[in-house]
Amino acid sequence: MNRPQPSEYPQWGEQYISLVEEEDILTLLERQATEFPDFLNNFIEKADYAYAPGKWTIKELAGHLIDTERILCFRLLSFARGEQADLPGFEEDDYVKNANFQPRSLLSLGEEFSLLRRANLYLFKSLTEEALNRSGMASGRYITVRAILFIIAGHIIHHTRIIKERYADVV
Repeated sequence: MNRPQPSEYPQWGEQYISLVEEEDILTLLERQATEFPDFLNNFIEKADYAYAPGKWTIKELAGHLIDTERILCFRLLSFARGEQADLPGFEEDDYVKNANFQPRSLLSLGEEFSLLRRANLYLFKSLTEEALNRSGMASGRYITVRAILFIIAGHIIHHTRIIKERYADVV
């Protein structure tokens, strides 16, 4: 699958798409379904740790990734199926604040991510070239289905790096 061109996504998408170095995006997305939960398992003992006041805990960060995957996949499905309506944005801090991730175990969040991604892979692998080229408006910005796929993968890479840089000293 070809990489999305800058004209296929809003400027904010570049920070995630640029992190995707692999040729085969579907292989990367599939690998993340097991590698990311395995990575999270390194932080079980410090799952409630936040690296600074007002920052998310590791559990909240994992929950944010699950929420974002759901939202981006809804957008991907909508546009792949020809939806013409402008889809709303979301405020990630409000979602985390209202999600109640704290009572959950990090293990359960990792399992949920894996199950969600594995289910989404059936959709991702079914997309035709025509569907990948479809587009729509989300948060008032134009984006293609192909770009969303790359953003989904890059979003995990981005937050894995943040965890390594800002949380790894706690394990």
